[in-house]
Amino acid sequence: MINYKSREQVELIKESALILGKAHGEVAKHVKVGVKTNTLDSIAEEFIRDHGGTPSFKNFNGFPASLCISLNENVVHGFPSDYELKDGDIISVDCGVFFKGFHSDSAFTYPIGKVKEETMSLLKVTKESLYKGIEKAVFGGRIGDIANAIQKHIEPFGYGIVRELVGHGIGENLHESPEVPNYGKAGKGPKLNEGLVIAIEPMVNLGTKKVVQEADGWTIRTADRMPSAHYEHTVAIFKDGTEVLTTHKFIEENFKF
Repeated sequence: MINYKSREQVELIKESALILGKAHGEVAKHVKVGVKTNTLDSIAEEFIRDHGGTPSFKNFNGFPASLCISLNENVVHGFPSDYELKDGDIISVDCGVFFKGFHSDSAFTYPIGKVKEETMSLLKVTKESLYKGIEKAVFGGRIGDIANAIQKHIEPFGYGIVRELVGHGIGENLHESPEVPNYGKAGKGPKLNEGLVIAIEPMVNLGTKKVVQEADGWTIRTADRMPSAHYEHTVAIFKDGTEVLTTHKFIEENFKF
């Protein structure tokens, strides 16, 4: 069952998303060689709590941290740790905020120092695919339109689109219906109706689309250990237009590429 939101509820999600965007911006200031990933996690949690929010991920089904930090071949759901960022790494930072009864969710993949050209291309194309999907997130369309737009942008580059993990509805719960895959047929799937709020999040691998779960029960990595990229926005669909509720603006202001 899909839980559609009123304009008033979407305004509350926007408040959550603003805290989230600024938390991402605080993290971005510290994403550099030599920084431990659990330091980034502490920065995010402190900022979110100081601004009246709660980290959506912390204790969600037992997840131990405020950020999912996924390095290099890790796709999503990686744990922050004592690992120190190294020149040539890439790092996906995924964060959610719960505020005034509603969740928001977004992710961004950073290149650290001098990253291989082929990996930088993966990041660029994956980020572009997010916005190709958002372009198709319009009233009266179908989930398959979003999925197909992402797939059509990615596949000419020969990258692997992760099948097992998808975007999702979001609101009073972090994960709601419908699922939002990153591959599929245009014109298929649930209809994009007034008040639908979804998180669109392409997860794209440099090599195979196949993934495995690590022994920690959370971390998902590429089967061939090639790099993976991940970008995400929360969007709301209305008859008079679609609004991107989350923002990467504060990341781009604070992280120099």
